[in-house]
Amino acid sequence: MAEELNRQQTKTPTMSHRPGGGRNPFAPGEKPKNAKRTMLRIIKIYMRWAKTIVITILFTVIASLISVAIPYYIGKIFNTFHVVSRSVDTKQLITFLVILILLHVANYFFNFLNGLMTLKVSQKLVLTLRSEFFKKMQKLPLSFYDTRSHGDTMSRITNDVDNISSVIAQTTTQLISSVVTLVGSLAVMISLNLPLTLVVLLCVPLVYLLTKMIASKSRAFFKEQQKSLGALNGVIEENILGLKMVKAFDRQEEAIGQFKEINERLYASSNKAQIWSGYMMPLMNVINNLIFAVVSIVGGILSISYGLTVGTVVSFLSYSKQFAQPLNSVAMMFNSIQSALAGAERVFEILDYEEEAPDISDAIEMNNPTGNVEFHNVSFSYEKGKPILKEVTFHVKEGEVVALVGETGAGKTTIVNLLTRFYDVEEGEIMIDGVPIMNIRRDSLRKCFSVVLQDTSLFSGTIMDNIRYSNIDAGKDEVIRAAKIAHAHDFIIKLPKGYDTKVSAATDNLSQGQKQLISIARAVLCDSPILILDEATSSVDTKTEKEIQKALVSLMKNRTSFLIAHRLSTIRDADHIMVIGDGQILEYGNHQSLMEEQGRYYQMVMSQMGKIILA
Repeated sequence: MAEELNRQQTKTPTMSHRPGGGRNPFAPGEKPKNAKRTMLRIIKIYMRWAKTIVITILFTVIASLISVAIPYYIGKIFNTFHVVSRSVDTKQLITFLVILILLHVANYFFNFLNGLMTLKVSQKLVLTLRSEFFKKMQKLPLSFYDTRSHGDTMSRITNDVDNISSVIAQTTTQLISSVVTLVGSLAVMISLNLPLTLVVLLCVPLVYLLTKMIASKSRAFFKEQQKSLGALNGVIEENILGLKMVKAFDRQEEAIGQFKEINERLYASSNKAQIWSGYMMPLMNVINNLIFAVVSIVGGILSISYGLTVGTVVSFLSYSKQFAQPLNSVAMMFNSIQSALAGAERVFEILDYEEEAPDISDAIEMNNPTGNVEFHNVSFSYEKGKPILKEVTFHVKEGEVVALVGETGAGKTTIVNLLTRFYDVEEGEIMIDGVPIMNIRRDSLRKCFSVVLQDTSLFSGTIMDNIRYSNIDAGKDEVIRAAKIAHAHDFIIKLPKGYDTKVSAATDNLSQGQKQLISIARAVLCDSPILILDEATSSVDTKTEKEIQKALVSLMKNRTSFLIAHRLSTIRDADHIMVIGDGQILEYGNHQSLMEEQGRYYQMVMSQMGKIILA
């Protein structure tokens, strides 16, 4: 019952799922590094609902004991028929029939309740783990996301969490049920007849050998299947995301051929894997029928020669069918549990990851910041031994516009990342209005900035929601005013639903330039004393860029502004231009003074203008 309910609720495929939808016991799964510690941690989480867990285990034990009792009373019913005297003990027959009916009803009742409670706890676990995981994601340093695959992180919060809840909750009750059924059945059989018990126990080595043989054969094919499936998913993803490029370069046939090759490889490995795993149940039935036949023969001999009652033989026939089932379940659970524990370790790895350094105990709130920014001997590196910035020092007064230029990877964006405390400096000090940023509360510090990054970020919702993201209390008129300043209003009102048009991160109904304009409108609405534009106009056309430049001139008045750009038109009117290279400030001045020096900045300008600079 629990398995069925879980199967209905949990649809997310995991690496150990077959394409057909069923869970395969022999699909390869990454083994946990420390299974015992991980299991204890999962149990600790489950113990938050200890009362429900205890009741579930109790119901599982009761349901299993009832299952053990049913064959016993079936034998009792047969014993009410007296072959020699050709009579029936009607009173006992009715009594045992009533008991049998009550046992079946009780078995259904306890299994149903057990299934509901197991489902309830497992879904609570999913809710709790996902909530804690997402909450943790908000506290992780930016370096975590810069060095990890986003797809891997998403897989942990979806597939791995689902795998924990469905497998652990399901297999735990199955394991308890299997153990109770095995022990209970064995105890009853031994009390009834030892020789027939030994006959039934023949299934143990047979099931073990069968499971081991099929697992060894199918595991390699399932491994190849998952490898091919991953490659196929990669091809599909690449072709969906890059469909315009595929069509632009007329590579449709090559894409189809690549897909066909991997798809055929997946078919071959899946076919062999399914065939081998498909042997399991038919061969299990052969073993069950073999034991059933042997029990029938031995039971018949014992009944005729030694006076064993027919009811006892009938009970053993039922137990022979029932005994192999838990053995098979336990064998099938092993890999599933291993895979789930490995997934749990992946989830716990994130939950245990070191968070952003907390604010110091006496961190202050910034009140009415003006925008004075100072860097004093700031050094920083993303990787130890590979410095990006080396003792950088500069001072930007409130209201000044400073442009950062330099080659890709020179450290321009790093300066902004350090200023906003996306990363913390290794050496030196950064100050705003004379206060070290390490002494300012993060939430207060980041209210000092309006930011437009090179990579635009839209969130699911309307355009109005996305512009208002920087100031959720802003009214509609304020949003429209910000959009007009950013020159986004004209294209927005031409959309079918205007500001109520639905967009998302993956939306393709807006051009990259339009998305950038929405981001700029968002920064305008924020109305903070420090403005950061990281290649903010890189995705717009020249005409739109000129219009934005006019808007930005008014926007940057009375604001300290940091511009990161490669286009000369964006930076030439800045109060100061800093040329960054080799982790240092190579040149500092305005456009005119730097051109007169004829240094690195001069060479960059000339190269943009198409003039050759002779070394």
